[in-house]
Amino acid sequence: MSFLYEKVIARGLFAMDPEKAHQWGLRGMGLLGSIAPLRFCLERQLLPRGARPIELFGLKFPNHVGLAAGFDKDGLGWRGAAALGFGHVEIGTVTQHAQPGNERPRVFRYPALKAVVNSYGFPNAGAAALQAKLAGLPGRGQRACPLGINIGKSKITPAETAPEDYLDSFKKLAPLADYLVINISSPNTPGLRSLQDRAPLLRLLQTLSQENRHTAGGPVPLLLKIAPDLNAYQLADIVNVVGECGLAGIIATNTTITRPPGTEACVTKGGLSGAPLLERSLQVVRFLAQESRGRIPIIGCGGILKGADAGRFMDEGASLVQVYSGLVFRGPALAREISTALAWRQRTWI
Repeated sequence: MSFLYEKVIARGLFAMDPEKAHQWGLRGMGLLGSIAPLRFCLERQLLPRGARPIELFGLKFPNHVGLAAGFDKDGLGWRGAAALGFGHVEIGTVTQHAQPGNERPRVFRYPALKAVVNSYGFPNAGAAALQAKLAGLPGRGQRACPLGINIGKSKITPAETAPEDYLDSFKKLAPLADYLVINISSPNTPGLRSLQDRAPLLRLLQTLSQENRHTAGGPVPLLLKIAPDLNAYQLADIVNVVGECGLAGIIATNTTITRPPGTEACVTKGGLSGAPLLERSLQVVRFLAQESRGRIPIIGCGGILKGADAGRFMDEGASLVQVYSGLVFRGPALAREISTALAWRQRTWI
């Protein structure tokens, strides 16, 4: 399936506007998820071979590979994504207020570099709309794989009142999520990354952690998604604050505002993802694992296009991995390919 996608299907998609191609893929995923017989057939075909369930922060994951936030911002296709062999699916980023995002064009592909640059700016229908969409569907503990919800700051909200903005989204969505992610790391929302500094981060996480104690159905695992552009002092502060607030884990990393050597062609504004992000994301995961002495679970994300890439994240201390841009270049069989490769690695260790 990967060969067919890369040699035939991808060529057609790459001839389209990147955002339009993404919407086509998302609609297809939504259609797949809505037709039970088709969903069942694909689940059988794309079930990772030899994958074993993993238990992490109180949840059971069918395999190590998840779909990162950003692909399905409004929860349109997550059931279809689960049928493609993902062991967890993260939807969002969702904000308190509905917002259109930044001006178009805002997505740019660089196939020769296996890279994508986006400046989306969290376009989404808002937390209330997602709450209504998920309310009538299988809930916590009743899904084929864990569903994460990623929340961020609304563009119109000043950084000083960010905790209240996040709190509103949290109250609406935490009871519906298997885990919830606090996104403070997108480069496309003004002032958002300033929340990664110790004082505002501590205030934000304390606010949400306190509210989490009263979540209907019990507290939900809280994770923090961070940027790859932080220095060692900032990363150490994040490890300390995450520990102080009792968060369940960290997702490392989001997209980068830097342009690594060899990516000079990617001059468009926004966050860069894909293959050029791999090495920096690995460095961040390594640092977090060492700084926390393995006490904080890490989900590795950034530049994963094949099983060997995912294996490197696991070697550096990640417990799970996520992909997004890899789907653009490798196609819908990627989750199965990576999960099977990781399962094979596990067998060779035993």
